[in-house]
Amino acid sequence: MRWWKILGLAGLAGVAATGVVVARAERKRRAYTPEEIRDRLRERHAEAAGGGTEPAAS
Repeated sequence: MRWWKILGLAGLAGVAATGVVVARAERKRRAYTPEEIRDRLRERHAEAAGGGTEPAAS
């Protein structure tokens, strides 16, 4: 039964570590100003609209 406890603790540590990673990514995402987000979206849109280098699917 001892290995079940170890397995449970390892799973709990994994869940906690995942939560830390998600919280850190969310904090980083929310640090952008609305102007920065708008600029990045416009750049990505310009790249996607003006790319034209990919062959058309038939």
